[in-house]
Amino acid sequence: MRRNHRDRVPTTPDDPRYPAASAPDAETVADMDSALVGCRACPRLVAWREHVATVKRSAFREWDYWAKPVPGFGPADARMAIIGLAPAAHGGNRTGRIFTGDPSGAVLYAALHAVGLASQPTATHRGDGLALRGVRITVPVHCAPPDNRPTTVERDTCRPWLARELALLRPTLRVVVVLGGFGWQAALPVLATAGWSLPRPRPRFGHGAHVRLADPRTGRGLHLLGCYHPSQRNIATRTLTIPMLHDVLRRAAHLAEQ
Repeated sequence: MRRNHRDRVPTTPDDPRYPAASAPDAETVADMDSALVGCRACPRLVAWREHVATVKRSAFREWDYWAKPVPGFGPADARMAIIGLAPAAHGGNRTGRIFTGDPSGAVLYAALHAVGLASQPTATHRGDGLALRGVRITVPVHCAPPDNRPTTVERDTCRPWLARELALLRPTLRVVVVLGGFGWQAALPVLATAGWSLPRPRPRFGHGAHVRLADPRTGRGLHLLGCYHPSQRNIATRTLTIPMLHDVLRRAAHLAEQ
């Protein structure tokens, strides 16, 4: 149920309550993204993302860093959602688009292109022509965290954005692919709150995990798939190989079309 305007908590973007107060009021994905990019609710993350944008890496010294929360990317009527972790300090935090300009994104977008879900295999900057086909990519934490490790408080503060995004995608959403255990743990309570029924005990993350969540209201289920995160470490150690990633994405695409 939508809140009456008299029940809203007046907040500014630097108030920790800002996501919880602002996200539910977004009527469209575009509205939500617009509110999200102004968020300053987590002081540590704000300080870090802006510090990185000042110090920069030598390879990117000519870049004007985005240095704001990074919204999701992809169509608002997607049948598949991919949930990662958070923007990379010199990737999404630099380019303003999730998984863009960093090694993990290079692997992910090349794989999406290989299975027919992206228009091109590379992602370098906003406006590079990349388009996703039936897929929206998002994250549970929208600001780059130090050492790629958001705190549980930061995750929970940011949670309303993910909750609203999935709610807005709900009419078309058929499959959610979660990259890594952090994203899995962040996504489960959001999905439960949104009305999908989780089995008991709660499903555990694993590469190739596949759980069908029931929707008591519509009778239409949601497929939840686990995939190792395409991080440099996972690729270097072959914890995740390109064929393994392709396999999960192909399965997800097939399920989304059923």
